[in-house]
Amino acid sequence: MTRQSSTAPPGGTISTRPLGRLADGRLVDLLVLRNNRGMQASISSYGGIITSLIAPDLEGEPADVVLGFDRLDGYLAGHPYFGAIIGRYANRIGKGSFTLDGETSILARNDGENHLHGGIAGFDKALWKARPVSTPDGPQVELEYSSVDGEEGYPGRLDVTVTYTLTHDNELRVRYHATTSRPTHVNLTSHSYFNLAGPESSDVSDHLLTINADRFTPVDAGLIPTGELRSVDGTPMDFRTPVAIGARIDGVDEQLRFGGGYDHNWVLNTTGSKLSLAAKVSEPTSGRLLEVLTTEPGIQFYSGNFLDGRQLGKQGRAYGRRCAFCLETQHFPDSPNQPQFPTTVLRPGLVYDSTTVYRFRVSDPRQMKDRSPS
Repeated sequence: MTRQSSTAPPGGTISTRPLGRLADGRLVDLLVLRNNRGMQASISSYGGIITSLIAPDLEGEPADVVLGFDRLDGYLAGHPYFGAIIGRYANRIGKGSFTLDGETSILARNDGENHLHGGIAGFDKALWKARPVSTPDGPQVELEYSSVDGEEGYPGRLDVTVTYTLTHDNELRVRYHATTSRPTHVNLTSHSYFNLAGPESSDVSDHLLTINADRFTPVDAGLIPTGELRSVDGTPMDFRTPVAIGARIDGVDEQLRFGGGYDHNWVLNTTGSKLSLAAKVSEPTSGRLLEVLTTEPGIQFYSGNFLDGRQLGKQGRAYGRRCAFCLETQHFPDSPNQPQFPTTVLRPGLVYDSTTVYRFRVSDPRQMKDRSPS
């Protein structure tokens, strides 16, 4: 039952309906944004999760291009961060600790000996206060959450606002805003799993990927950066021209062995904090093209290596290995322990402000070619 509906000029709409309740009885809402070109995004107040993202193909046929569940129960039962807001710190922090201004913070070790994606109860499991907003650009959802001092081991109360705007140009714009009461580390992202061919597809190997990066951050066996910024030249990490995701993924390479495929951070070729193109992905059957723009210095490309078919998603479909990919815009993993990396420190009186745009286009599949760098 839809409880609320509003119009976002010209032609966009926002509707709100209950998705279910948490174990403590709190109500979870689902907010559905529709622009005036037929694109649709559904956002849950639980975890700020993008539960579906419906985009047209070359023929104008819509399809859901992200993984997830039909019911709230699927998300509550545990999942690999499908579509969720990640915080306080996206990606890994080595050995689950950092020292800031002489004070050591001990975090949950929820990924072997390391801390991953904000810990045991990160932002992906928070109930956000959701408010629909109508804007000239398109329908918008504003989410708010206050993370208390000491939550998951992080210092300072962190007040966070995340806004999703579905523009009439078929862009999902995500803006992150945060302030803190004490010095802390902040690194927020969105963790959608994409398959641009739509829900019937079980493999993303033929998707053509471009990443605007000359360097990446190599990792050790625990997927913690070594501190090096390594050139992509002559490596399977070179996506400066379009390459099929599956073209080199099983090659003999130590970095691919550590990640079971791609699960690495690329150092984007950006200047300053201006919004700029980070990556592009095209799917040759549907003609869908995804462009990712961001103000962040890095992007994590993950090729779904740890999906194993045990997770039953929408319409009971099993999500198997490499059936989707993630492009998580971010600061670098383990930056709190890597002083040579761009800083993730936020101090009182300052504002964390970051924007990422997922722009959907279509391209003639006949013009898509699998090219490997020479």
